[in-house]
Amino acid sequence: MPLPEIEPRYAPAGGSRWPGVTWPTAPTPARVGAACDAAFGDVPLTETYATVVVQGGRVLAERYGGALPRFDGPPTPVEPETPLLSWSMAKSMIHALVGQLVDEGRLDPWAPAPVAEWGPDDPRGGIRLADLLAMRDGLSWSEVYSVNEPSHVVDMLFGDGRADMGAYAAARPVAAAPDTVFNYSSGTTNILSRIVADHLGRHDDYRTAMDRRLFAPLGMTSARPGLDEAGVVVGSSYVHATARDYARFGLLYLRGGEVDGRSVVSRSWCDTAQVPHSVDPDSDLYYSWQWWVTGDRYGTYCALGYEGQMIAVVPALDAVVVRLGRTPEEQAGPALADWRRAVLAALDAG
Repeated sequence: MPLPEIEPRYAPAGGSRWPGVTWPTAPTPARVGAACDAAFGDVPLTETYATVVVQGGRVLAERYGGALPRFDGPPTPVEPETPLLSWSMAKSMIHALVGQLVDEGRLDPWAPAPVAEWGPDDPRGGIRLADLLAMRDGLSWSEVYSVNEPSHVVDMLFGDGRADMGAYAAARPVAAAPDTVFNYSSGTTNILSRIVADHLGRHDDYRTAMDRRLFAPLGMTSARPGLDEAGVVVGSSYVHATARDYARFGLLYLRGGEVDGRSVVSRSWCDTAQVPHSVDPDSDLYYSWQWWVTGDRYGTYCALGYEGQMIAVVPALDAVVVRLGRTPEEQAGPALADWRRAVLAALDAG
């Protein structure tokens, strides 16, 4: 499938201010409400915890349901203030942090990635920061969530690599020349997160910097990133936040990186979330830099996560759509895409 030429698009804030502690709301159109309700049926999404639809900076529709399983007691019902796991939506947050460092002149996406293990004589030394962002670094990696077959992502998150995930991923050998093959890799994002840590600090310093630079300006008061033992944010997988706070993150990109006229990350960097570099053969989605691009007529691009987590940014409709839940991975992609299309069609119909 050829890559489309996509012109980055944004929805200007107009008269709507950035949402405060209490979001402004608007009446829910019947079709949009019905589409949100459909996410909570038994099939095909299986179990949805939360959906939020924002348009024009106002919450248009919002639903919660289900319960989080616990090993030490009964399941916890999901409510508006329940922090939910991002899984790979966190990758798009690492995109924002890298962009801030690029904006400040502290990183260059077109220079070799500053990874200590990759010296000038190392075959990995030619991997650029841009190659990591695009998942085109050429490192050998298996992104399979299964204990029944070899999986680097499982070993990194839960096995031998969990203490220092960036180091585990950086140690992987070369399988292809940089910028020749797309291979989705959570390890690659944790290399990026370790590069960010080299500038912002580790342990509490990283958490504090991420809050000061990203979460606090957006009002994401619930957001909590998880660290590995090396003190680096597990940017591939581990942020907890409420559904509305995930919508705030999507709204940042919808507004071109601005909060009430103040730049949190440059519009030129937000552009890089919308420009495809690869086609994912398993989903027919395009991949940009730590974001997924649908190629639809609305200019939709998404932060996506394991088991159907989604923040969809929809410039043509001035909308952000969030879905969080647990859908078996083998059906998550098609089921989520169908639901997203139904919501956007409902928004478009008014």
